[in-house]
Amino acid sequence: MFSAAVDTALVCAVAVITLAVVASLGFRFSRSYRDLGSDADRATYATLHTAALASEHLREGLTPTGAARASRHLRGLLRCDILMMSDTDAVLAWDSGRGVPPEVMPLVRQVLESGRTQIFRRQKLEAADLTDLGELVLSPVRADDRVVGTVGAFAGDVNAGLVRATNELAGWVSTQVELAELGSSRRLLAEAEVRALRAQISPHFIYNSLNAIASFINTDPQRARELVVEFADFTRYSFRRHGDFTTVAEELRSVDRYLLLERARFGDRLKVTLEIGPEVLSTVIPFLSLQPLVENAVRHGLDSRDGRGHITITAHDAGAFAEVTVEDDGVGIDPEHLRSVLAGHTEDVHVGLRNVDLRLRQVYGDDHGLVIDTAPGAGTLITLRVPKSQPDHQA
Repeated sequence: MFSAAVDTALVCAVAVITLAVVASLGFRFSRSYRDLGSDADRATYATLHTAALASEHLREGLTPTGAARASRHLRGLLRCDILMMSDTDAVLAWDSGRGVPPEVMPLVRQVLESGRTQIFRRQKLEAADLTDLGELVLSPVRADDRVVGTVGAFAGDVNAGLVRATNELAGWVSTQVELAELGSSRRLLAEAEVRALRAQISPHFIYNSLNAIASFINTDPQRARELVVEFADFTRYSFRRHGDFTTVAEELRSVDRYLLLERARFGDRLKVTLEIGPEVLSTVIPFLSLQPLVENAVRHGLDSRDGRGHITITAHDAGAFAEVTVEDDGVGIDPEHLRSVLAGHTEDVHVGLRNVDLRLRQVYGDDHGLVIDTAPGAGTLITLRVPKSQPDHQA
């Protein structure tokens, strides 16, 4: 009897505590919800949150997977029965339980060709056998001056509010597509700059290297054969087609081949000092980042004057960064002229420095461009710093 009373008391106590916890959580939730402000504030928050969720799926532009996932979030903004998105060739997203009727694409083409929002009432949809879907409003998606797709909404009755909302949503999707194209353009620009560096290497360096090799064919055939192998290895690395990144070790190996070929040309006039810390050799670095700096040192440290030239290359640990320097005791560069080259206002033999500087800034940010100390007659010191930890980049 006593035990039953205790059990009953415990059950009642647990029930009271549970109710108290639920009431407390409910109060906190309702208070946090009220903290958002008025109904209009809460509606604004919900809209922005939905747009943020959808934008993640449109980072690559209008793709079938991205459009389909984004539409699941966006349909609630229009409060329509079916939300659809298309590019210029096909319907990419169709937020409905049934498949995409083939009669929809001809309506899409009308909007693509006119570039204007169109409303398809039941009478117009009757000929296409789409009246069971209600009415349709279709708005164009633009990227710059091009119509690249459409956003459409099916509803039982297309009113002025739905037309305005669909237009606004199409404008928002247009912005996402333009951002995606901008990102793609930046990647293409980086690839074009690598191709430009390769093109810069080929005419000047290849001609001189082949001449140097030819000079040894009769006097030292063994040396000529060795140089041919080094030349082949250098060009194979420089013109490889895979990967935007490599390691400091691979870049320095290519630089060593380059300098070996240049020594065949300049002989004792070219002196090179290397100070390399083994702890930075595995650091990831943009492909063809060092060779243009060394080529600049050779061309302006030796090519532009008589006598000997000294080039010093260092690579060492600098905390969270790997730091590489290339220094020559050559003729130097006028700082104002160098600034003009790096800004893209002047095209000359220093364009390789600009391409490397741009790629470093694109990959690591504006704080990680080349640091160049130079003056006429005072030589040139170029410093490159890259983070040692780069989980997003692989060699």
